[in-house]
Amino acid sequence: MLKDMTKGNPYRLLVAFALPLLLSNVFQQLYNMVDSIVVGRGVGVEALAAVGVTGALGFLVIGFVTGLSQGFSILVSQSFGAGDTERLKKAVATAVYLSAVAAVAMTIAALLCTPAVLRWMHTPENILPDAQLYISIVFGGLSITVFYNLFAAVLRALGDSRTPFYAMLVSSAVNIALDILFVMAFGWGVAGVAVATLIAQAVSVLLCWLKISRLPQLHMERRHWQVEAALLGRMLGLGVPVALQSSAMAVGSIVLQYVVNGYGSDYIAAYTAAFKVISLMMQPGVTLGLAMGTFVGQNAGAGQFARIRRGMRSGLVLSLGVGVGMGLGILLASRALMAWMVSPQEQHVIGIARLLLAYTSTMLWVVNALFVYRAAVQGMGNTLLPMLSGVVEMAMRLASAILLPRWVGFHGICAAEVLAWSGAALLLAGAYAVLIRARAALPATQTPAEV
Repeated sequence: MLKDMTKGNPYRLLVAFALPLLLSNVFQQLYNMVDSIVVGRGVGVEALAAVGVTGALGFLVIGFVTGLSQGFSILVSQSFGAGDTERLKKAVATAVYLSAVAAVAMTIAALLCTPAVLRWMHTPENILPDAQLYISIVFGGLSITVFYNLFAAVLRALGDSRTPFYAMLVSSAVNIALDILFVMAFGWGVAGVAVATLIAQAVSVLLCWLKISRLPQLHMERRHWQVEAALLGRMLGLGVPVALQSSAMAVGSIVLQYVVNGYGSDYIAAYTAAFKVISLMMQPGVTLGLAMGTFVGQNAGAGQFARIRRGMRSGLVLSLGVGVGMGLGILLASRALMAWMVSPQEQHVIGIARLLLAYTSTMLWVVNALFVYRAAVQGMGNTLLPMLSGVVEMAMRLASAILLPRWVGFHGICAAEVLAWSGAALLLAGAYAVLIRARAALPATQTPAEV
């Protein structure tokens, strides 16, 4: 069901919109954790490290195309909020064209560059073959990932967070079943995990497309598929900075992984296991950010900036409260969580992972606020400042990861994440304060899309 977020109580709208997204993302992270459990327990710690060492590289490539989709959806949400159905249809058609081109280009580039990047990252020789096999299969199916993210972003921009949830629920079940079948029964190792993930994502693509194809607001005619230079430029102007922002953050993660790799397989496995939990605990913040992006986008399209202020207050209260509560829960449960992820006999691995969780869980409220501010700035049509925040985040992560371990060892790796979050959050909080004042001063007939 599509939801007009320019009317109604902002707090209730954000909660109602975010809950299906949260459940969707939790299921996604859970089946990612199942991937790790199946590999870690069914194949071994080295196989788990092989999958984990590709995480930052996957974030770089998949984050870029996901960022494009998020950027494209800004104009979709603004058009929907403004009630401009014609521009809405053209925006979606243009996004499909651009996503198809990006999928082909990124697939070719990723497959060509993967071997060299893995070696540059000092991936240990004992896990290099499995790492290359796993990520090559994932990148080979990049088009599936691109169109799932695009279709889900379009539906969210229209206020529909339930369809992506139902799609993820089905695909999670498919992924878990295929993980067990391919790895445990067929003995395909890391390749089985990668193939299972791609098949599950293909199911999500199909389900989201079926919903989109039935929406009267997106019933396209031939004229809507005609490329318009001005619209093409506008979409690229929104999408590319968001994609580059994701890539900048991923570069920092790759360098962080590079440093971790120098510590050996135990540290790589611990880092992998801990970040599966960290990714899960960040999902409430991620989903509140997505909800805020839709809320701000639709209201910016309608020119309701006072309402955006109200929504931001609600979003920040929610994100901070959830961040403190969940962070405390993860901190207390870290030993049990890590013993579930890897064999209880791997006490060294568990201890390293718990140290990383201690740093990140206590600062979870910071990254939650970062997600909300970033989404709000993007929703108002400014993607350059969030891109700059991504550069700041990358720079702080790089500097911390390279310099701090010289004096405090692995504690420096742990601190790198929270320092990067803090720098980016401060920048975006200031950017939001400036932008909302500027947008509120616009004439009532002028919207951000026209500025």
